[in-house]
Amino acid sequence: MEWLKYSRETMPNERTAGAVLSIDLAAIAANWRQLAALCGGAQRCAAVVKADAYGLGAGEVAPALWNAGGLVFFVATLEEGLTLRRALPRMATIAVFNGPFAGSEADFTAHDLIPVLNCPDQIARWSAHARAVHPLPALLHIDTGMNRLGLTERETRDLQNHPESLDGIAVRGILSHLACADIPVHPLNETQANAFAAVRGLFPGLPASLANSSGIFLGPRWHGDLVRPGAALYGINPTPHRPNPMRPVVTLHGRILQVRDVDLQGTVGYGATYHVAGKGRLATVAVGYADGFLRALGNRGSGKVGNVRVPVAGRVSMDLVTFDVSAAPGVQPGDLIELIGPDHTVDDLAAEAGTIGYEILTALGRRYCRSYKGFKAEA
Repeated sequence: MEWLKYSRETMPNERTAGAVLSIDLAAIAANWRQLAALCGGAQRCAAVVKADAYGLGAGEVAPALWNAGGLVFFVATLEEGLTLRRALPRMATIAVFNGPFAGSEADFTAHDLIPVLNCPDQIARWSAHARAVHPLPALLHIDTGMNRLGLTERETRDLQNHPESLDGIAVRGILSHLACADIPVHPLNETQANAFAAVRGLFPGLPASLANSSGIFLGPRWHGDLVRPGAALYGINPTPHRPNPMRPVVTLHGRILQVRDVDLQGTVGYGATYHVAGKGRLATVAVGYADGFLRALGNRGSGKVGNVRVPVAGRVSMDLVTFDVSAAPGVQPGDLIELIGPDHTVDDLAAEAGTIGYEILTALGRRYCRSYKGFKAEA
């Protein structure tokens, strides 16, 4: 896979990079197997690898999931599908959530990508393309209450009343998307389960898919025939406010550029938002918001030096962040500070930033040295 080899060769290495991001592919595979077991086996569990496998590298992650037994993969865009097709065997099923833009239908056909059809316009264009070629597969997205993508109730009924709209389309299944699965008591979960059950009655015999990562933990009623975990594969907790049932996947260590002893009152960083009261030590690290260490972590985030947790001092800038390491003895330039790890997870960092683990992972920068363990795609 020359494109994968080229990508790895041009990445920063551990000697030159300002931070090291370690990604445990064996843990991702184990998380997928755990979820598949909850849902009835590999045939009933897809893998969502959109946004470059949530920022962790689809070219590395997807082959590991394939080796673990994964057969069905979901991406968001055509470009993601084309990239993933180069990383997986031809028999892998790759579905594209966003469906085809006008004029892109032939690209789907040429690369064996299955579109998710979200609206009457996409259905009409895919039907016209299929009739000109041969029957082509697709998935139908039915909106059950999220009001984002998918056929409305009226559009679904119109489709039932005019089955010729699907001429040329080999419908492989129907899907919908849960809006509040991470809040188990939210009434919309029950509403969507009932709405999806009604939709399944309109399409008897077609495989159906509803549950995302958190939806899997709502129970079998939400599973359908195929679940679509994404975040949980990458170690994000699918059951917020309860212990995380998934294995951790990533660690992130930033390299200290400079250590400064201070013995006078002063401020740190842009905006002078952090005040040094007196004697102490500051360590400036070669990571910033351009690397996905979010600006919102200023004066709120933390890292770990040895066994000591140290706070972010001041604002996060584009390329740098400063920590107050007064409580951590012996810190030197070149040392590594743990930014994500077993005791300070992606979800913990997200909570400090006032966001969710999804945003933390997908923002992880390309200036990191990326170290993969547990599986290697063939070069």
